[in-house]
This record gives sequence, C-alpha cells and structure tokens, in this order.
Amino acid sequence: MRRQFEIIMPTYTHPIPHCIRDDDHAVPSHLSPLTSHLSPLTSHMFIELTDHLRCPNEHDESFLVLLPNLMEGRSVRTGALGCPVCGRTFQLADGVLDTGDAPAPAASGTSLDADALTALVGLHGPGGYLTIVGDAGALWSDVAALNPGVSLVAVNPPTGVSDSAGLSIIRGGRLPLKSGVMRGVVLSRPYADDPRWVSEAARVVLPGLRVVGEGSDPPPEVLEVMASAEGVWVGTRARTELQKPGGR
Repeated sequence: MRRQFEIIMPTYTHPIPHCIRDDDHAVPSHLSPLTSHLSPLTSHMFIELTDHLRCPNEHDESFLVLLPNLMEGRSVRTGALGCPVCGRTFQLADGVLDTGDAPAPAASGTSLDADALTALVGLHGPGGYLTIVGDAGALWSDVAALNPGVSLVAVNPPTGVSDSAGLSIIRGGRLPLKSGVMRGVVLSRPYADDPRWVSEAARVVLPGLRVVGEGSDPPPEVLEVMASAEGVWVGTRARTELQKPGGR
C-alpha cells in the first residue's frame, strides 16, 4: 500500500498569505523552522500549543485563556483553559487537556505503521504540529523519530499513551483547534468514517496539506481525495471548505 502513495506530492492551487516556502511546501511563518521555539521537544502540553487551541462550543472561533496551576519548564502539568466568549472552562490534568464528551475507546487498532503514516502525511522539514486522532496515536514515538522537529498532538489516543516529551494529548468530542493551523491530520477508525470528524480535520489542516484517513472515502465536498487504496485515503481540503469561515 505504501508504494502506491509514495509518489503523491502536495499541490497548491490557491495563494496562501503570510507563508514561507520550505522544500516546496507552504508553511505559515509562525510554523516555520525559523521559529524553532514552536517545537520544544522537551515540553509536554507546551504553552505554544495553547495559541492554536479554540473553544469547542458552537460559536465564532476564539482563543482560550490559559490558567496554569503547576508547570515544569514550559510544560503545563495542571491548570485550566477558559473561553472568553461562552465562559466555559476546560481542565488540564497530568498534562492532558480534557474538553469533555470524548467517545468511548473503540479499540479499532490501525493498519498503518510509522513509516507508512509519515509517507502518507508527506511532511518535509521541521516545525509546526501533526495531529493524530484515535488508535494511530500509539505510533507517536516512532512517528516523532521520523519527523524531527515536528510536534505531535494525540487526540483520544488508546489507553497507555501518556503525556511525554514532544507529545500533547487532548481528549474530547471534537478538535479544539483553530482553523488552518495543523501541518497534517491523521484519522484512525472509526473517526475517518464519521462525517463530523472528517469535517473537523479538513477545517484544522493548513491549506494544501494533507488529511490521512483509515476508512471509507470522505465526502468530495469536504476533502479532495488524492489517492485511496485498501481502506486508506489521502486528501486535501476541498475548495468549498476553504471558503468557509473559522466558526463552526
């Protein structure tokens, strides 16, 4: 399967403002290798990630205010994140952000390994964040080794994946991430078969970069499929999604 996908390269059919070009990949300047402080692999739930978080409630996209209780260096171990729009507060415990309503663990496993996942996502160079949703989060340490300088966000990973250097963990019923801030998103089963999670992945990925899914092909109005084989697909945000505002 990997051989079928290896030749895929990202394409850019629309301008991306305020970006720099690195190895033919468009990366916004705030995620570029020139700002290495955005990927401090000695941190856990690092302060910099909070800049990319948003309230998961149904209202216009807004930042969250971090109220740390206990920190280790730039790692926030316990604390809270508050929304200035709706007033909701989310707890951070043992370095894990829990926004509530996380689905029950599905134990679906993953057909990917770290090499295949890296090839499919197609990141080139350090900087920024890669989000892995579901059981594929168990591969995070091997994925991190293959993508030095890229920080990882595991959303609803399997039991046993804990807060670690280079990894931030979020548990919740949707992606509490701002629009267009991730360098890639991977959806394990059953998330890749859930239209809401597919739409969320399309929303948070940077324009022109990739979403990888394990499951049925996504709706064409949400993601344009670049390739699909053996229950695994790779896609980029559809033009209709690019025109949507940040709010849900």
